[in-house]
Parts: sequence; structure tokens; C-alpha cells
Amino acid sequence: MRAGRFDRQIYVELPELSDREEIFHVHLRKVKIDGSVSIEQLARQTPGFSGADIANVCNEAALIAARRKKQAVQRQDFIDAIDRIIGGLEKKSKIITDDERRSIAIHEAGHATVSWHLRYANPLIKVTIVPRGKALGAAWYMPEERQIEPKQALLDQICSLMAGRVAEDIFLGFTDTGALNDLERATKIAYAMVTFYGMSDKLPNISYYDSSGQSYGFTKPYSEERAKSIDQEVQEIINSQYERAREILKQYAKGHGELAELLLANEVIFTEDVERVFGKRQWASRTEEILKANEEAKRKEQQEAAVSADTTAAPEDTPAEPADTDTPPPFQPE
Repeated sequence: MRAGRFDRQIYVELPELSDREEIFHVHLRKVKIDGSVSIEQLARQTPGFSGADIANVCNEAALIAARRKKQAVQRQDFIDAIDRIIGGLEKKSKIITDDERRSIAIHEAGHATVSWHLRYANPLIKVTIVPRGKALGAAWYMPEERQIEPKQALLDQICSLMAGRVAEDIFLGFTDTGALNDLERATKIAYAMVTFYGMSDKLPNISYYDSSGQSYGFTKPYSEERAKSIDQEVQEIINSQYERAREILKQYAKGHGELAELLLANEVIFTEDVERVFGKRQWASRTEEILKANEEAKRKEQQEAAVSADTTAAPEDTPAEPADTDTPPPFQPE
């Protein structure tokens, strides 16, 4: 940055799916793992992780396995390590009444039920009602790594976030403060749809996003009347997805009840439990499509390389023709 020096800024993005898989290979060289560990699955479960975060996961999983006196690090050790890094330590000692446990179970089962029946919702990994960090319950999903988010994907996210509050309203008859984080995230998405992405029906194709970071001065770039219209559009989006989540939960009320009872009994449920109740999810995840495309591309490259190697191989030396035994020997003078 001194005078006479050239300044170049290089933006390094967070690693994508294939990058994270390669980083896991690097950090697991010195870690003894067994056959239950899938590096591909670990890469899918760690979106947004940097290389340092992945190194932390591997180190934490090894520590957990050592505390459990295992001979090798297993899949469950990695799951526990990721959970600890994302959500914090489990607090099973926290005192929770039976009514609170039931409320948390119904809330989390609502998220699991609705997200399972939405095309663009993130695939579920597990749901727990064990307190962790500041949360009394949590649901882990396999975030989809899309380069472009369609409008329906944003609506599905809002619908899935509202499902916990809706489940409380339907099956408990009252609501509580447990949906604070869900409401915050849903509201931010709805405001982004209206003010940034131009996805509003009444205010289409308008964006107040400022990529320069210089803002619009001391005032908002819209009038008070427009601000009221924005608030109304956001409220309509939230209300419509709230009702949509209500219809899904009413339709699958029996399955929701089974998931809630499983949570109360086991404190945690996994993808296999939800699949057992509702059947296999009818949509393939975005990550599965990416992995399939990558496999097809690699196979095509291997085929092209094999064909290229065959065509450029040197021809084999042709064998010498055998001598003609009938030819008389040359004349030898005496």
C-alpha cells in the first residue's frame, strides 16, 4: 500500500461442496476413522464452513472419540462435533417441566412435518429437544447450496419457519416465546423479497438494495406511503405462508403427533424416523443433483481420456518377414 506499490485485492470465497470434501481429505489424513464415516456426507453437512472450521470439526470429533475410549473416530463422533460447534454444548441438566418439553416437541415436530412436504425446503437431518446453547430445541437441516434462489424457495423457507408457531397454535391452543428466532428470520426474508429482490405483487421489479454501500443519504429512498405499502406486502407474505403451514399440519396431523411422541420418548429423531412416518421425500435435493452432475462429468472426462489415450498410442513394430528358404544362395567362386 506504500507509494510505488501495486495494490491488488483478492476475494476468497468460502469453499463449496467439492472444495470442502477435499479439505476434509487433507485434515483426516492423520485421523483414524472407520467405515461408518462418509466424507461426502460430512461435506454436505458443513455448508458455510471455512477450512479452519473443518479442521476444528476433525479435531473436535477426535477428542470426542478419545473421551469415549474408541479405537477409531466414527460417524456419530463427527455429528456430535458439528452439533457442538454450531449449537453449543448440550445442557441436559437444565430444568424443564413436562409442559415445556411437550411444547418444544410439538414446535420442533411442526418444523419437521412442514419442511418434509415442501419442495424447496432444506432436507432434514435430525431434530432434538435437548437444550443446547440458548436454544431449548433445535432442528438440523442439510442446507441447499443454490446459486440462484427462486421465489418459491424463499416462500418455502418462510412457511417452514412459521410451522413451529402454527403447531403450537393448533395442537396446544396457545403460543409462546419459543418462536422468536423463527419469526425474526422469516420477517427478514419477507422484507428482502419486497425491498431487495422485487418479488412483491403490488411493488414488482423495484429494489432498494445499495451494492455500493454508500446508502441513499440521510433519508430513505422511498416515501412514507411507500413504506406503508412495503409493510403491508410483508405482512401479507407472512400471513399467507402461516396459513399454508396450517393447512399442511392439518393434513398431516397424525404424522405430526407421532413425531412429537417420538421426540418426547427419545429426545431426538433422525431422517429415518421422519421417512418411516411420512414415506420417502418425493423431491431430490439440490445437493444430490450437484453430486450426480459431478459424477457424470468425471465419468465423461475419464471416457474421453481413455479414447484419447487409445488414439495417440504408438503403433506396434511390425514383425520382420521370414526369409525365403527357396531362394538359392549367392554364387561362390572356387
